[in-house]
Formats: sequence, C-alpha cells, structure tokens
Amino acid sequence: MYPSTITDFWLSPSPTSRLHYGDDTFRVFTDATLDEDERLSIRTTADGTTRVLLTPAVAGTIGLQDGQPIDEADFRQRLARSGITLNGADNVFYFTDEARETLLGEPDAASIRVLTEADGRAFEQFEEAASEQDRDDAYVELDHWLVYGAFEGERLVCVASMYPWDGAPLADLGVLTLPPYRGRGHAPRLVRAISRAALARGHEPQYRCQLDNHASVAAAESAGLTRFGTWDLIAEDSPV
Repeated sequence: MYPSTITDFWLSPSPTSRLHYGDDTFRVFTDATLDEDERLSIRTTADGTTRVLLTPAVAGTIGLQDGQPIDEADFRQRLARSGITLNGADNVFYFTDEARETLLGEPDAASIRVLTEADGRAFEQFEEAASEQDRDDAYVELDHWLVYGAFEGERLVCVASMYPWDGAPLADLGVLTLPPYRGRGHAPRLVRAISRAALARGHEPQYRCQLDNHASVAAAESAGLTRFGTWDLIAEDSPV
C-alpha cells in the first residue's frame, strides 16, 4: 500500500477536471486549466490502470467527443494520426507504507549531510567532475528545495536534491554519483537520507527515471523504493 497523498495525485480527478470517458482500466479527463507543458499527460500504474489528462484543445485535435467509448490503443492511434508526440515515459518510484516505516527508523550515515550555499565551491568541483549528460539526467542543483551530499574525506562524491512537484505534497528527486565512486552505496544511502528529510517536511519522495535507464532503476530499488507506474507528457513541439 502507498500513502493516500500518492494515490490521490495519480488516480483522483482534480476539482477542475471532467471525465470524458472511463472504464475500469482506462480513463480520460479534460481540464481547461492545465499548464501548457502538461496539456496532455498519461499516468499508468503498475497494475495497468491508465489515467489520461488533457486540455479540451488537445481533445478536439484528436477528435474526441464527450462520452465516446475509447480504449488506450484507439487513443494512441488518434495521437499518432494527429501528429502528437510524447516525451517518452518515465518510471516513477515511491516508498510503500511499510518501507516508509523502516526508512524513518534509520539514522543518516556519518558521511552524509545537508548542503548549503557554504558548500558552493565543493559543489562546483563536483559538477566539473561530472559529464554534461549525467548532470542533465540527474538535475541536481544546489539551490533546490532540499539538497544533501555524501563525502569521501573532504571530497563531495554524490549529491541528491529535491523540489516540490506539480503543486502536490510530493518532492521530485534527482541523484548523481561521480563515476569513480559508484558501486559503493553512496546513492542509496543518500536517497534514503534526503527522503527522511522530505517526509519530515510533509512531502512524499518521488524518484523518476527513463524506462531504459537500468542503472537508475537499480539505484531506486536499492534505496528501497517501489515502482508505482509510468508517467508521460506531450512533447513541446507537438502541433497543439
């Protein structure tokens, strides 16, 4: 089981959304208040339940009519015919209720602490030692809502940062370990430490990664997170 904060965000309609059509496994909602970059999103839980949220403009572009029966295959065919593309789904991981209880009972490792502006130079050196691709994928920043680091001696070797997610009490998490220091348990310990801090602030930790990022999937599982489902968004250059 997962906390209601997570299941409500994924499965419960917002006050401004309207059910277009739905059955036990596939539901489509329209919402005129969605931000431009979220004018179409697809959330699928691990048990196969899919929830689509889109603006009336997107619904009109793909020819959806109120109450019209539709399944996921038909929906995706309509997207393709309309030239609408998606970014590519992310895996989304959370702590189950049981895992949260274990997590909250653990102390932080001695090599881990909060990072502040005073760690600016150490963070600069950390970024200089990481590849541009790794930095882009992880998206860890010193000015995020919550930032933790793991050290070997005086060297900052792993950083995790979080920021509040999509107006919900969720905290999206990124983590990056410098290549020479991988495989030593820094990332899982750091993810657990920053997650305890997020929970203390009333936010549920959220870990995302691309479906084919097997190393990141392994890191999430090593940290005690469980895959809840996948999440996809409309691409910025889609014609809507």
